[in-house]
Amino acid sequence: MSAQTEQRYTDAKLDELRNQGDPLADETVAAMFERDEVRDFNVLMRFFSTAGHKLPEELPPSAKSFLETTGMPPKWVDWDIMERARLFFMDNVAHINTGLSFAAMPATYAVPRVAKLLASTHSMDYPSRRMANTGQFVTYLMQTNAFEEGSKFIPAAQKVRLLHAAVRHHLTRSGRWDIEKDGVPLCQEDMIGGQICFSILVLDAMHRLGVHMSEEGAEAYYYAWRVVGSILGCDMESAPDNLTEARAFADLYLTRNLGPSEDGVRLNNQLMRMYEDVVPGTLFDPIVPATIRFLVGPTLADWLQIPRSPWDTAAKAVPIMLGLLEAVEDSSPLGEWALDKAGSLLAAFELGSLTRGRVMQYAIPEEIKGEYGVRSQAPRTHRWVPPAPTPTPAN
Repeated sequence: MSAQTEQRYTDAKLDELRNQGDPLADETVAAMFERDEVRDFNVLMRFFSTAGHKLPEELPPSAKSFLETTGMPPKWVDWDIMERARLFFMDNVAHINTGLSFAAMPATYAVPRVAKLLASTHSMDYPSRRMANTGQFVTYLMQTNAFEEGSKFIPAAQKVRLLHAAVRHHLTRSGRWDIEKDGVPLCQEDMIGGQICFSILVLDAMHRLGVHMSEEGAEAYYYAWRVVGSILGCDMESAPDNLTEARAFADLYLTRNLGPSEDGVRLNNQLMRMYEDVVPGTLFDPIVPATIRFLVGPTLADWLQIPRSPWDTAAKAVPIMLGLLEAVEDSSPLGEWALDKAGSLLAAFELGSLTRGRVMQYAIPEEIKGEYGVRSQAPRTHRWVPPAPTPTPAN
């Protein structure tokens, strides 16, 4: 890692990002609240879920302007890389969902400021909704027509961006958020940090599970999340350009923000109970905390008060089992097809269990407190492995 990359991210830089929001979305939401247009916006947005469809005529002018301005992907998108990302996702859909569910999500709960934000908005009372929204969002992103007319990704991203702005609007005016201590709610530091958690921490989890990944595939997967970050309002001049820079940002962000909190424990308990409910019966319930403990490591697991059990040893054997499955996959076209199909069905079952078969709606709450089949042809040479942690500067 170059000295220039290390110097790009400092405590002073992340302090600056902690006090920045998303001006375009924030101004839009503020105007809608000021004009009492939020209720109409929520109702009308249910009729806007597909790219290319005409916007409802009754939409508030500020909302219409925002949706027209943000209705296209960034001009700098490299579509060849996005296609590689899609193929990487299709090839690893079950592993990616495991990383999102059992590593990235718990890691965000181990950031006390983020856990506090979820508690302040009652988001911790509905973990299945948050997981369903995330799963549905990623599924929309990785479809072949994600950015074309008739797709659902861009409208979903626009709604998420406005929802984030609504959270900032609510918390900054509620008197329940200490801006001097915690910065702006859903600040740029946390927005970019979230992009990092859902990309590089998922790759780390897959590596820990023993999943083979090419360097090209890993870089493409991160690139897709970089595109997502841009669409969701991240400051792209500050966001990492590649996995090397992402590692530097992640090391600093997690080092300065991870820690224990009661809110984090409650969130993770809700998450574990949700997944235990998805799996029929109770025999395999202990594998849920065991898998999280294996993927996030003992320190975060203890902060989140994840219980230990004999299943912890079984979780450590997962890489061996996956290695055997990969051997079958590599040696037999039929085995490859069967395992890919099984992975797609598993992902579909997981998302279906969370959404109950419904399309999840992204809308601004009036009172937030109240209420596949294509395989990547990337060679297994140049296997991606996580780089060493960024060295801590000497005092």
